[in-house]
Amino acid sequence: MKPAWFLAVLGVLATPTVGAAHDVDVTSVARVFLEEVAEGRYLLSVVDAQAPPIIDRRGVLPVHCAPLPEQEVEIRIVSGFAFECETPLAEGDVLTFPWALAGIVALARWADGTESSVYFRGFQGSVPVPIGQLQVRSQSRWRVASTYLFLGTEHILLGIDHLLFVLGLLLLVRGFIPLVKTVTAFTVAHSLTLGASVLGYIPLDRSAIEATIALSIVLLAREIVVADRGIIHLTHRKPWLVAFVFGLLHGLGFAGALGEIGLPDTAIPLALLFFNLGVEAGQLLFVLLLLGVHRLLKDVIRARLPKMEPILGYALGALATLWFFDRLPGIWGA
Repeated sequence: MKPAWFLAVLGVLATPTVGAAHDVDVTSVARVFLEEVAEGRYLLSVVDAQAPPIIDRRGVLPVHCAPLPEQEVEIRIVSGFAFECETPLAEGDVLTFPWALAGIVALARWADGTESSVYFRGFQGSVPVPIGQLQVRSQSRWRVASTYLFLGTEHILLGIDHLLFVLGLLLLVRGFIPLVKTVTAFTVAHSLTLGASVLGYIPLDRSAIEATIALSIVLLAREIVVADRGIIHLTHRKPWLVAFVFGLLHGLGFAGALGEIGLPDTAIPLALLFFNLGVEAGQLLFVLLLLGVHRLLKDVIRARLPKMEPILGYALGALATLWFFDRLPGIWGA
């Protein structure tokens, strides 16, 4: 397989600037926290400092609710406000955030001690948050499964560094069976560390993980380049083994993103399972898309373009090196 057409794909994927891999300005997803402190009284906090400020507080709330003056609030809120409702928030009520974002992850803690976490998509310059979907009793298993399946798929398709690693594997591997083994090894590995980390068995250091993921792409790019010179390493003989080792690392990256979103306390195994299935669905879609384009254009590529794997390897390595040095200061808290 001589996939020179990957050069165009690489250019498209490299366009966004990926620094602090999952910030609001990168993912366009903010987090808010709603706490019921007494009957009809609530605290609304914005977790992310990068989220736009809320100027019109009343516009966020249902018509039967109003913001409380700061002097009436016993707890000081760094980013957000307190409000009071004539009747407690109910299933038909909606909080409307005036943000042109892809979505919001809303975490709620109710007076009865129950908690929930739900992702809400943005729509035409605002993000509506229906209270009914935040109430634990209405969080059906189907809703949890569909929400986290979507979040997993979205994360892998927007995770440029993860996709470029998969791209590197496709450039390195020769033959359909070795490709299946390699992709399967990568899948099994990151599924293991994703589950183990989310369940608390492996501690996370997000900055170190993100920097090391970039370094894994650099090392993979080097193997692509030296293969063109006839230099054969273990990476070329057993690419599935390398994919498994680095897959363990990438799984920790997925776990970091899922940790930011949060898991519903009432359905952690279900949400984790479907987030992982979403990651796999997005990864499979990406691989099938690339293979489909290659199949369509292979005759044109063979006739008109020279061998491009080394060039692609250098481009992949240069981009990943930039990411590595960009993420490196975060390890020391710079």
